[in-house]
Amino acid sequence: MQKTKMSVKYMTTVAMFCAISFVAVLIGKLVPNIAGFLSYDPKDAIVAIAGFILGPAAAAIIALIVSFIEMLTVSTTGPYGMLMNFLSTCAFAIPAAWFYKKSHSYKGAVIGLGIGVALMALCMVLWNYIITPFYMGVPREQVAAMLVPIFLPFNLVKGGINAGLTLLIYKPVVNALRKARLVPPSKSGQKGKFSLGFTLFAVAVLVTFVLLFLVLAGII
Repeated sequence: MQKTKMSVKYMTTVAMFCAISFVAVLIGKLVPNIAGFLSYDPKDAIVAIAGFILGPAAAAIIALIVSFIEMLTVSTTGPYGMLMNFLSTCAFAIPAAWFYKKSHSYKGAVIGLGIGVALMALCMVLWNYIITPFYMGVPREQVAAMLVPIFLPFNLVKGGINAGLTLLIYKPVVNALRKARLVPPSKSGQKGKFSLGFTLFAVAVLVTFVLLFLVLAGII
């Protein structure tokens, strides 16, 4: 009975994160594109938070479900776009969730997200080189010429924004889920404490990368 109850809670929490992630996708559509076709996607932050709470496997499941729903609804890039979205989100969220699981602390969260940003940026350079020519209908040489000056900085900045956003909203989200009894209480038995220093650090990361995004977009 207890196992069934926990399974229902797990599925409910996964479904909730899927819904919030899709809302984040819709919000991302309001943000200006970079180079006319690269769009910022805040759902990676939501998936990373889900990974912090539920583990790396849950992050992969949510990334797959939301990428599929996005393909069926608001995406114009079809299966290629779904694959790229899934790979990008997994490259960011899964390493971050895995490291945070090994080192369950503020420091672990920061390092995990830093690893996620770096791996996502590097992975997307490779996958853009392989896949982008197919769905954009352009020569591979043209895509190769954009890898370092466009794709790499875009993914680093996108990852940085989502890392800052994850650090900023993780505690409020997990505390709300604990109050709703959708996730178990802290193993230490203590409620998540507000840390002004860590919050200011998260804000600084977020603001820095938002400004860099505005520079890439040509807005400032």
